[in-house]
Amino acid sequence: MNPKVDWFFKKAKKWREEFEKLRMVCLHCGLTEKLKWGKPCYTYQESNIVLIHGFKDYCALLFFKGALLKDPNGILVQQTENVQAARQIRFTSVREIVEMKSTLKAYIKEPVEAEKAGLEVSYKKTSEFRILRNFKVDWMSLLL
Repeated sequence: MNPKVDWFFKKAKKWREEFEKLRMVCLHCGLTEKLKWGKPCYTYQESNIVLIHGFKDYCALLFFKGALLKDPNGILVQQTENVQAARQIRFTSVREIVEMKSTLKAYIKEPVEAEKAGLEVSYKKTSEFRILRNFKVDWMSLLL
């Protein structure tokens, strides 16, 4: 446990118990705990593996290279269509985390192995993204 990360857990009002359970799972996987972007981030040899974060309706483990994971349980979520590498596993209760503990450990182990193997996510080029063209805004109507 990294004392610099403790403040995140202490200040959490929503999802506090869920965050604590996720923290224990990550630490039991032998990852190093750091504070990045104001969130608990778990690394393997300085490479980001997973981040704990919370939203209004759920809390999540965010896998930085989640697109490389096999996802045999079909639990990884791509946040939006433009997110290329990251994937989340979402939770709404401590019970879900406890029931999935062994699955979560397996999912955390996989990106560590990907890091050891030097695997990288293939990113799209900017030109491959859909871009809105000929989009005009009537600024006056926005001001009214």
